[in-house]
Amino acid sequence: VTCNMLIFATLVFFASHAAARYSADWASLDSRPLPTWYDEAKLGVFVHWGVFSVPAFDSEWFWWHWQGQQPPKPNCVDFMKKNYPPGFSYPEFAPAFQAQFFNPSDWAEIFKASGAKYVVLTAKHHEGFTNWGSPFSWNWNSVDTGPHRDLVGELGEAVRNRSLHYGLYNSLYEWFNPLYLIDKKNRFRTQAFVINKLLPELYNMVVRYKPELIWSDGDWEAPDTYWNSTQFLAWLYNDSPVKDTIVTNDRWGAGCSCKHGGYYNCEDKYTPGQLPKHKWEKCQTVDVQSWGYRRNMKSSELMDLPAIIKDLVETVAMGGNYLLNVGPTPDGMIPAVFEERLRGVGAWLQVNGEAIYASKPWRIQTENATLPIWCTRPKGTTVYAFITAKPSKSVVELLGPKTSTSTKVTLLGSTNQLSWAPVRPAGGLLVLLPELPQSPGQVWTVKLDGVQ
Repeated sequence: VTCNMLIFATLVFFASHAAARYSADWASLDSRPLPTWYDEAKLGVFVHWGVFSVPAFDSEWFWWHWQGQQPPKPNCVDFMKKNYPPGFSYPEFAPAFQAQFFNPSDWAEIFKASGAKYVVLTAKHHEGFTNWGSPFSWNWNSVDTGPHRDLVGELGEAVRNRSLHYGLYNSLYEWFNPLYLIDKKNRFRTQAFVINKLLPELYNMVVRYKPELIWSDGDWEAPDTYWNSTQFLAWLYNDSPVKDTIVTNDRWGAGCSCKHGGYYNCEDKYTPGQLPKHKWEKCQTVDVQSWGYRRNMKSSELMDLPAIIKDLVETVAMGGNYLLNVGPTPDGMIPAVFEERLRGVGAWLQVNGEAIYASKPWRIQTENATLPIWCTRPKGTTVYAFITAKPSKSVVELLGPKTSTSTKVTLLGSTNQLSWAPVRPAGGLLVLLPELPQSPGQVWTVKLDGVQ
């Protein structure tokens, strides 16, 4: 009898869990736990690539700045007047989006070398051009025109061959899609664009490429009820081929950011002032002026490696993931200056990665006794303290940790134990630093074992 009861209880347990489904409302969808791979990953690479990479001027918003907003941006108008014949239209840039040097395995090797654990490619930006042969974007996709290649599929295969997670960015709205403009004119009381273009394309994309992350964008002009966001997410979480691994962000309709969805982006380059209660991500671009490639970018407009490493450390200490963006050229090259930054991050993580990957925020995220220090904590009684500026003195004061007789202090990249002394009985310690080794990112990590 006992054995039968145990079997019955087990069957009931599995049946109840199998039957647990998310309904198409935010209360239910927001209760879904975030798949653990995402929080453990910490670092991803964002790739903005599309027809906007051909003019490669202003930013990936070039078309809108030139012909959408009123008045148009003068520098964009002047650029077209000086360089292209009268009447030249934006879609005429597409044939020059050739990707002739695009080698997905080369890209994947660079991304792997960066230490990133996931990659997010633009499947479709606000211009509506899809980087795959979408059956719902006839002649405005990378298979019918331009490269005549399935860029989404090719990169996905290469990235997964390197054991990286693969995500896709998708813009809900399209600036100049006639169906969208009709709905917009009708104040979003009609859904011609959503029913005939957006949703069929999204379902097709998920079934075909099985992304593990959907980076939604372009949501802000209409409420989530117009986009049918909750219905789509319910399918994604319940019945899609990626229902157990899929991670989503929070851009699913006007007012959703920082409130609904999977993890929170809140806004581009978001930096919280205090530890958020919800998992979040900072997306940051190496070229501070643009997410897409610009032919006229200057080195003074790029983040240098120490700034990137410092940004990564501060983000992870505050419980966030860091998604670092690069913009490839229209012929499919990652500019050497971007590659250098990515490999530099990877070199730093080779030494300091144990303090980043799968870490958690500590009870004290930052302290500034003698110089700026940020902290993370893995499992157990270890704390990592990141020194984000070269100390002027060889002694660093850490007031937060509570030491014990078993406390050991080391510098990552070195096996020698460091000398330390307590500051007071209740906690804190003074650490005697050695001559600091050259660090790719000018950030050093002190490992504190046996502290609280």
